[in-house]
Amino acid sequence: MLPAPNLDDRRFQDLVDDAKRLVQQRCPTWTDHNVSDPGVTLIEAFAFMVDQLLYRLNRVPERHYVKFLELIGVHLFPPTAAQAEVTAWLSAPQPEIVRVKAGTEVATPRAEVEEAVVFQVAEDLDIVPCALARVASSIAESDIRDHTDMLGGGKPFYCFDQVPKPGDCLYIGLTNPVPSCAVLLEVDCQVEGVGVDPLDPPWIWEAWDGERWAACEVDRDTTGGFNQPGNVVVHVRRHASSVVGQESAAWLRCRVVEAAEHQPDYSASPRIGALAAATIGGTVTAVHGDLVLAEKLPPSEGVPGQVFALQHAPVTAATVPPVLEVSVGEGWEEWTRVETFALSGPDDRHFVLDESAGQIQLGPAVREPDGTLRHFGAVPPKGAVLRLSAYRTGGGRTGNVAAGALCLLRSPIPYVASVENRRPAAGGVDGETVEDAKVRGPLLLRTRDRAVTAEDYEHLTRQAAPEIARVRCVPAGDEPGGGAGAVRVLLVPAIPEDDGAALPFELLAPSEETLARVASHLDERRLIGARVAVEPPRYQGVTVVARIRARSHVLPARLQSAALDALYRWFHPLRGGPEGNGWPFGRPVNIGDVYAVLQALPGTEYIEEVRLYGADLTTGTRGESTTRLVLEPNTLVFSYQHQVRVEGS
Repeated sequence: MLPAPNLDDRRFQDLVDDAKRLVQQRCPTWTDHNVSDPGVTLIEAFAFMVDQLLYRLNRVPERHYVKFLELIGVHLFPPTAAQAEVTAWLSAPQPEIVRVKAGTEVATPRAEVEEAVVFQVAEDLDIVPCALARVASSIAESDIRDHTDMLGGGKPFYCFDQVPKPGDCLYIGLTNPVPSCAVLLEVDCQVEGVGVDPLDPPWIWEAWDGERWAACEVDRDTTGGFNQPGNVVVHVRRHASSVVGQESAAWLRCRVVEAAEHQPDYSASPRIGALAAATIGGTVTAVHGDLVLAEKLPPSEGVPGQVFALQHAPVTAATVPPVLEVSVGEGWEEWTRVETFALSGPDDRHFVLDESAGQIQLGPAVREPDGTLRHFGAVPPKGAVLRLSAYRTGGGRTGNVAAGALCLLRSPIPYVASVENRRPAAGGVDGETVEDAKVRGPLLLRTRDRAVTAEDYEHLTRQAAPEIARVRCVPAGDEPGGGAGAVRVLLVPAIPEDDGAALPFELLAPSEETLARVASHLDERRLIGARVAVEPPRYQGVTVVARIRARSHVLPARLQSAALDALYRWFHPLRGGPEGNGWPFGRPVNIGDVYAVLQALPGTEYIEEVRLYGADLTTGTRGESTTRLVLEPNTLVFSYQHQVRVEGS
């Protein structure tokens, strides 16, 4: 239900004070303004009546507007809950499975002025122990060489070809599959894998997931590309046993890849003398907010149109599918959630959930012209107990915490020493305001749940995915899959507040689940023959190189930090641009804007030089210096390695 507006904040005392000020202006001989004066009594009496009239009359237009919105089915979008991948680190490798149960709470530290932000683990995580079972390598996929016996006999072996080339692999077989776990590899190797950058070797780690080799994330590599004794931590997602060569194991592999531009390649193969493996942690998804299980509602009164208020509101969107359960004898009968009761019959066990208000609504009954009642949805018998199986409350953008912020384990687990989110949490969006709903109402009335214009696509996309911060619909044009009737719907997800710091590029990619949900929603509502592609925008990297002259009393280091923050804010996809609400799609980048941003900084004497470059975010290469970068309609900017030099006066 939409909240009633508060349009006139003037009250009784405000009217009395205004009347007394007018008395002083128009009747200066009236000097007694005490409450005992009869004239003041009349002022207060009339102020009371005017207060009542203003309160009602001024609210009528807006209140009618809000009620009309409710009649056409406009309800406030609920907040969405941020999600984060949380890694639980063991105090030491364990011989048995360590389980992190669903509902386990992790949180940020509590500050003096801020409450802790609490996340709950969404599903059970089993940290499965493992050990090294087999070791092999391959020069070509068909040429598998087993090194297990050599390793057991203390004989070092070359893990790649003598001159490594793309496709060479080191295979590591584990005793057990370790899905969603972090595997510690202890490697004893000699300084023979020469030629590479120890911090950026040309390799990737992969795990067999039952269907294909899936990429793994590498953490804490202290071997320098297999050039010194050290450890490698590999984070595995899906994992399954398979056969490599003639041996069955749960396989990981390190594969040499084509070196990128300016990335040195191997000139000789690393040589490994010893290898060990163990599970030291696991990663699981945690969701911001509280999960409420099996909340009992008041007993049914046995009449149509009943409304039940939940104990916690608002309910976050798209986190836990709500199921209403009604007691039947000794068991429970499940009722299904629907958007409206328009298609519900008298025997359909349906309910509507108003997430923003936190209310359960059952089907109404409408009296027909012949006097009969038509039921839209079944009615639970009188006295039946109702309960909502599960729902999550909370959410909002406060859950978009920075990387490493979720470091407190509020529910102790044996053998788990610490937790951390290695990436920022994302996806948290505040609930819709009444002002936003009033803008959305006419769009809903015009489209009637059909996608015809670009605005229709954008409106329906926000309806399907409230966690999206920005959405833009553009014609596909001459691009592949384009042509008449083809559009691209571009999604930018909500990301954490970064205070002007460099933004991790991977946060701008919407989740596969969000893309699939939006695509399915639009596919049901598009015109016949229309082709819709749902994807993130293209991003044009922008690099600014500037020299600034600081004023005499300004510290150059402080001005440099402020200049970098200003550039990252100006070119921000969500909070940049002239209006501060995100860089406009397709807006060109002019060097004059950069001059204006830097010159506006307190402490800047003048700008000596500014150079503007386009950057390829895939390869990291920088183009030629230019004064203007032209962007396509489906393109946003992304800051890439700005450089600012500040010189004192």
